[in-house]
Amino acid sequence: MKTILGSVVVILFAVFFYHAPLAAQDTQSADMRLYPAETIEWKAGPAALPPGAKMAVLEGDPTKEGPFVVRFQFPDGYHVAPHTHPKTERVTVISGALYLATGEALDRNSAKKLPAGSFGYWPAGMKHTAWSEGETIIQLHGVGPWQINYVNPTDDPRNAKK
Repeated sequence: MKTILGSVVVILFAVFFYHAPLAAQDTQSADMRLYPAETIEWKAGPAALPPGAKMAVLEGDPTKEGPFVVRFQFPDGYHVAPHTHPKTERVTVISGALYLATGEALDRNSAKKLPAGSFGYWPAGMKHTAWSEGETIIQLHGVGPWQINYVNPTDDPRNAKK
């Protein structure tokens, strides 16, 4: 009896340890995505941003609950009027430069320049404005749903369409 029970235990361990790495490997490879720069699919930016921005969703869905990663491409001089976000915003500047000023009104003299390679984050509800110098690509990651709320409703591009 001990021999049969011992054999069954050995077989079960062998089956488990044989399939466990395969199951983990399948799960990991099924969720893995790689984005070489030339394969990133750029689309028109969301209606919440002024026209001219392009956007690429790399992970998740910024309109739904959960983590996401997106990139925005802004032309030279692109400007986003003073606004807030309901959750922390995290930005990495991939290329070009992004200027960030805080407050309810645009104050270019108080702006901080974030050149390529920079990273910054600011808390939910912080009033800020941003503009690009040269064609600029930023990567934004956070927890959705992502929203932009303009300090002055007349600055909101969604209101211009009404």
